[in-house]
Order: sequence, then C-alpha cells, then structure tokens
Amino acid sequence: MARGKGRGEHVDAEGGKAVPEKPRVKRAAAKKAAAGTARGSSTPAKKAAAGKTARKTQVRRPARLRESLDQRKARTLEIIARLKREYPDAKCSLDFSNPYQLLVATILSAQCTDERVNQVTPALFRRYPTPEDLAGARQEELEELIRSTGFFRNKAKSLLGMANAIVERHDGKVPADMDALVHLPGVGRKTANVVLGNAFGMDEGVVVDTHVGRLSGRLGLTAETDPVRIEQDLMKLVPRDEWTLLPHLFIHHGRAVCRAPTPRCEICVLSDICPSSRV
Repeated sequence: MARGKGRGEHVDAEGGKAVPEKPRVKRAAAKKAAAGTARGSSTPAKKAAAGKTARKTQVRRPARLRESLDQRKARTLEIIARLKREYPDAKCSLDFSNPYQLLVATILSAQCTDERVNQVTPALFRRYPTPEDLAGARQEELEELIRSTGFFRNKAKSLLGMANAIVERHDGKVPADMDALVHLPGVGRKTANVVLGNAFGMDEGVVVDTHVGRLSGRLGLTAETDPVRIEQDLMKLVPRDEWTLLPHLFIHHGRAVCRAPTPRCEICVLSDICPSSRV
C-alpha cells in the first residue's frame, strides 16, 4: 500500500514513489518580472543602435574661427561683396508701392511665403487702398480676402488694430519711427525694420528671419539663436549702410544654396571663408 503523499509531493503513477512537486509561479507575476527585465536590459547592439540614432538627430554646430573682431569684420565685408556679385538684383520680395502697403504685406507674410502674399495683396489694396479704408473694414470680409495666407483671423485682427491706430495716432500715415511702429498692433521690431529700411530708406536695424539666423550662425558671425541678439551681433559687424541689404542677400543665398537642413557647399561662393563648409 502506497504511503500518502506529503505537502509539496505527488505520487508517481508508475513507481508509487513520492516525487517532489515543482513550485508553481503565478503567471501574472512571471509576466511582470519578464517585462521589467526586458525594460531594464540593454544589449550592446541596442546601445549601439540608440547611439547611432542620437548622432543622427544631433544638430551640427558650425565651427568657430579663431579671429579678432577686426578680422571678423573684414571677413563680413568679403561675404557681403561676394553675395552682391552673386545676387546683384537682391531686394525685398514683397510687392508694394508705399509704406502702408509694405506694412500690410509684412504682417501677412508671417508663417507664409512672399509669393502667396503677393497673390493676395492686389485685391486687398484695391478694396482697402488707405489705412482709413482698412480701419473701416468688416473683419469677416477681411478674413476672406487674406484666408490663403494662414492664421487669417489673427492677421485680420492685427491689420484692423494697426489701421485704426495709424488713423487715430498718426493722422492716417505710417510713422517713420521705430518706437512708433513697434507700438502699433501686430508690429514687432522685425516688421518695423522691414518698413523703415525698404519703404523709408532708413537703416535702423537688421531684419532677422529664419534664413538670416541660419546663415549668420553657419558663417560664424554669431553664436546666438535669439533674433534680437543675432541682430545686435550683426549690427557690430556690418556697416550701417548695408543693414537693409544684408537680409535680402542672405535670404537669396539661403533659398538658392545655403539651404536647411543640407547646404550645397560644393557650389557656394563663400565655401573658402565659411567655417561650416563641408568641402
């Protein structure tokens, strides 16, 4: 007669011997432990792959030339001279015939191409030829006219605020003054620089858009990323009578050659004096 099995044992069907029973592990606990191990483990292959991905996503910082301020100024003058020869017709790409039209077009150009703005403004200026006309516009009608430029509700609000402020504070004329311009609704320093430099011929600052910021960094003219600080660095290097032209040169070159994210250094006229050149 076989003995009764003890706790943790079972009777072998063939030999009648008591065999220790294998401990049971709860499935949920096992799965949780396995998941934790998988999360915590990192094989050399996984580490290498992660490192490779990280290297791909890193922003390539431009090299910094060891040069004095005078040397950088001289190199900046050479950059401007070469770009002038490369883009002799560089100018503001927004179509306008007076300061009011340029101010409106510049406000519309935010997050929109100049080409699209130039398609919208002819009908807009026929409907609202003066700040007084624009100040009396219905927002809904204005929104429809500028819809294709994007963010049309905010832009319509800015245009109406700007026009009313010009009528109320400046007798319906766009002020030729930096402080007065930046106090108009929808107008910041960049927009004011565009209007003063291109409509009034006044070099009060340097327009810094995405192209100007990108090229200034790649060319080693600034280490800043904030537009205001980039402008300050450029104003120290660039002669004042070139402040308005410089952005147009950089914009043309940025679109044609020094593109984001991959510049065409092999055809760049500045490759031998650019610290970021890949050739």
